[in-house]
Amino acid sequence: MNTKAIYAACLFAALNICTLSARAETTATAHTYTYGTHLDIKRVVAVSQDPTPACGVVNARMTYLDSHDKTQVLDYLKFGDGCIGDN
Repeated sequence: MNTKAIYAACLFAALNICTLSARAETTATAHTYTYGTHLDIKRVVAVSQDPTPACGVVNARMTYLDSHDKTQVLDYLKFGDGCIGDN
C-alpha cells in the first residue's frame, strides 16, 4: 500500500470521528443545573457563555461526557468575566 493511500485512509477515519462526535452533541438535550443536581462528569468537552462581556450573572453552557461516555449538556448561571477592577 502506498503512502498516499495510507494518509487518505487516516484522514477519512479522522473526519468520521469528528462527524460522529458532532452528531452526538446535537442529539443531547440540555439540562438546567439546580442546587443539589448530581453531576456525573468524566470529561468536559466545551464550555461557553453569553458572548457579550457582562458584569453580573450570565448564562453558561457546559458540554461533557458522563461515566458512560454519553454526551450531556448542562445550562447554568455564572458570574460574568466583564467586571473591571472588581474582585
